[in-house]
Amino acid sequence: MPEVKALGELTGPLLVFGGPYSNLQATQAMKAMARERNIPPEHVFCTGDTVAYCSDPYETVELIREWGVHVVKGNCEASLAADAPDCGCGFEEGTNCSLLSVDWYRFASSQVSTEQKQWMEHLPSRITLSCAGHSIALIHGGLEQINQFFFPSTPREVKRQEHSKSGADIVIGGHSGIPFGDTFSEGAWLNTGVIGMPANDGTKDGWYLLLETAGHGLKASWHRLIYNAEKASQAMKDVGLCGGYQEALLTGLWPSMEILPEHEKSVRGKPINLAAISL
Repeated sequence: MPEVKALGELTGPLLVFGGPYSNLQATQAMKAMARERNIPPEHVFCTGDTVAYCSDPYETVELIREWGVHVVKGNCEASLAADAPDCGCGFEEGTNCSLLSVDWYRFASSQVSTEQKQWMEHLPSRITLSCAGHSIALIHGGLEQINQFFFPSTPREVKRQEHSKSGADIVIGGHSGIPFGDTFSEGAWLNTGVIGMPANDGTKDGWYLLLETAGHGLKASWHRLIYNAEKASQAMKDVGLCGGYQEALLTGLWPSMEILPEHEKSVRGKPINLAAISL
């Protein structure tokens, strides 16, 4: 499969989510929500990292594949497909984030099948489409660096420079795990948030993005995904993935903030409230 998967023109609504993270309960809830909203699989997109912190890597990947949604290759898929020694998340060696990733990555590597790794290897690094007169590029992290972090506080000029590489009006990613939307004259940079872990805002919810036609353009709106976080946390304990991310499912707080800019550190534990934006 080519690095870029071009889909052509689609008619909204479109549902986009990031980071299932081996969280089977969250992924089941996301599928149920898509069905409730009458959004077919061909209009649903995952921005990558199907496998990561939680307890059910094999089952989560199988659910997503059976669902039939579009998936962008994340750094976790790239690492697992290559039998790499670590997740390639972009954590600096020796940091808490890096150390916390050791156990779950080792567990995930032991659970995903060879056939699943082959599926991951052939995922596109970018999906392009157009909707309501807008060209859209879906990626994981950055346009050229799969694990590049973009946060709400990342300078707009940095986003604009990265955006200019896309050739699209709207760029949608998910790697950083915190939902946001930033607009500028050339277009917009949107982050879906993720469904498999909270957004470090003190709530147990995941996040997803809806793109809907509005007049002659699009409306982007972010929504909380409420699911059985207690069951997901217990499932992690059952397979020996205790502490850290297992507790984060219940507290809504990340076990480490080393990757975060100062602004995002300062708002830790404050529930996110995102207004819809017109595009």
